[in-house]
Amino acid sequence: MDQGLEQVLAKLDAGRDAALDRLLAFLRIPSISTDPAHKSDVRDAAEWLRAQLDDLGFQTQIHDTPGHPMVVARSQPGQARPLLFYGHYDVQPVDPLNLWNSPPFEPRIEETPQGQVIRGRGAADDKGQLMTFVEAFRAWRDVHGELPSDLILLFEGEEESGSPSLQPFLREHADDLRASLAMICDTSMYSDGRPAITTQLRGLVGQEVVIRGADRDLHSGSFGGLAANPIMILAQALATLKDDQGRVTLPGFYEGVQDLTAELRRDWDALGFDAEDFLSGVDLKTPIGETGRTPLEMVWNRPTCEINGIAGGYAGDGFKTVLPAEARAKVSFRLTGTQDPEKIRAAFQDHIRAHIPADCSVEFHDHGASPASVMDTSDPAFATAKDALGREWGREAAYIGAGGSIPIAGDFKQILGMDSMLIGFGRDDDRIHSPNEKYDVASFTKGARSWARILTALR
Repeated sequence: MDQGLEQVLAKLDAGRDAALDRLLAFLRIPSISTDPAHKSDVRDAAEWLRAQLDDLGFQTQIHDTPGHPMVVARSQPGQARPLLFYGHYDVQPVDPLNLWNSPPFEPRIEETPQGQVIRGRGAADDKGQLMTFVEAFRAWRDVHGELPSDLILLFEGEEESGSPSLQPFLREHADDLRASLAMICDTSMYSDGRPAITTQLRGLVGQEVVIRGADRDLHSGSFGGLAANPIMILAQALATLKDDQGRVTLPGFYEGVQDLTAELRRDWDALGFDAEDFLSGVDLKTPIGETGRTPLEMVWNRPTCEINGIAGGYAGDGFKTVLPAEARAKVSFRLTGTQDPEKIRAAFQDHIRAHIPADCSVEFHDHGASPASVMDTSDPAFATAKDALGREWGREAAYIGAGGSIPIAGDFKQILGMDSMLIGFGRDDDRIHSPNEKYDVASFTKGARSWARILTALR
């Protein structure tokens, strides 16, 4: 092993308790970006980061936006490959508060049957992950006397509220932020705890639909069978979005969807994913979905159409026999390959309109649109990082997909022209976005060690 790397790893091990103290201090800041009442707390978190990065020797600046600040830091230029590191310092709301076993912004280290964990909002998503970067840089600086050269850090304060300021900020500062590769820490390991590099992400389209009929709720005895019922109309339209094979029926929906390569299929099959075991964690056991596709294909490499919410009429205690004046639903599509989000949105709207009677109306409310992202793993940096992860964790790292969407990866590709390497050390049971969020101490410590190995290998 490289002597400098050995010293950096030893420094990380010796400084573990101090690093945990810093993370706990960071977690005490209630930087909830969606809640205006916490606007000053989000600013405090940005200032906390700036102080940490300034102390390490970065040239750090807080950039104001129409929403929450962006923290940008740079190390000295040199002859190394420029790398951008991205994370976010804002956190999700904590509701319902009564389900937390301890106050969400009074973080603590807990002993569990699976080992020590850091308990608190933001522990895994994404403050703990972000700090694996920072602690790796700190140990490098302490050993080498200076930071690695050609690093750019971008830490965002709006990720949990939809990143409304991010794309304009990237466009405005593109020349200052552009690097050869982006490192993103907002992901997880594979479900069995092996390290992983996420190489593809599904895109996302969100759409709300509202159907209106009569000018008031109607008595179902007087008007039933004669007057239009918006809930029935909506239900019929939604029910025909999929066929009995689990395929989406919208015209042109599968344009741009790509099948797995033989190599990737072989790699994913070797992961031994057990769909029934996976579902048992949420008290289910029977996989459903698109006929003829493997479970990992369906969650990583196939597009979806899901109804996320539906409302209308009377749903309180007792019974109220009405034809509702209005019905609404929220529908989302996860996209793969080169599917066009706006074409998917237009096809969905056309599908709904085709079910609307002449004397009823429909309106749509858009909720985001981002394409899928597929990384170019032929870049030697991916093999280098995969090898470094395997050395740290004692298990071969996996190339995996992600069923969710991380729009920043697509933004980096489209606006800054660079691919992203998504490496995170979260676990399936970290309860991100839920009460009692946690992050394993081992994941935090080995995550920082992993970044030290990757930095060394890429330098």
